Amino acid sequence: MINYLANPNRFLNFIKPIEFSVGVSSFLFIFIGLYLSLFYSPEDYQQGDTVRIMYIHVPFAWFASFFYLSISIASIFFLIWKHPFADIIARSVAPLGLIFSILTILTGSLWGKPMWGTWWVWDARLTSMLILCIFYFAYIGISNAFPRKIDGSKPAAILAIVGMINLPIIKFSVDWWNTLHQPASLIRFDGPSINQEMLLPLVIMLLGILFMSIFIILINIKTNLIYKKYQSEIIKIG
Repeated sequence: MINYLANPNRFLNFIKPIEFSVGVSSFLFIFIGLYLSLFYSPEDYQQGDTVRIMYIHVPFAWFASFFYLSISIASIFFLIWKHPFADIIARSVAPLGLIFSILTILTGSLWGKPMWGTWWVWDARLTSMLILCIFYFAYIGISNAFPRKIDGSKPAAILAIVGMINLPIIKFSVDWWNTLHQPASLIRFDGPSINQEMLLPLVIMLLGILFMSIFIILINIKTNLIYKKYQSEIIKIG
């Protein structure tokens, strides 16, 4: 399947019926999710309306980590099987993951200021998320540091795999250490601890940002495939 989709024309034909529906779905879910977050979801008994930052902060944080995991898996495929499409997938996901990691830190600061009285603390969760952001910067920088992009693919892939060690630290930092950041509210062995009226908008926002992410990543993959095809044609002509 991956060999089949690595052909630019085949990939374009494959995503043509998907791209529009994913784009429309992302708009609808985000619109509904924002409406429910602002007007349906109740205030928190401790945090008041400040809690509404959660509805964008949590999806950004989740997908920032998930996209890095995706880059790492794609990098493993690239290093073992030398498949260029795996490298293209990783390169296409990385910019969005970087943006989400930055937005996670910014929205977390906006949330933390009224709750903790400061924009930033060297808390385990915050620090590990900052490290994730640095890994994203490093991956993108290394992968584009050479005149021929392919020359940066291997060192960038190795870096991405090394950075996987930070993902469990992000996830379990609130359990392993005494941190200011609140513990997990959704993925718990005993089920979600969040109020159902808050859970619904959050799930809808997660779906909306997921669809939006898929839409953007598909466009990035398409752009990278077309660029690669264009570069190949230039080499042949030259």
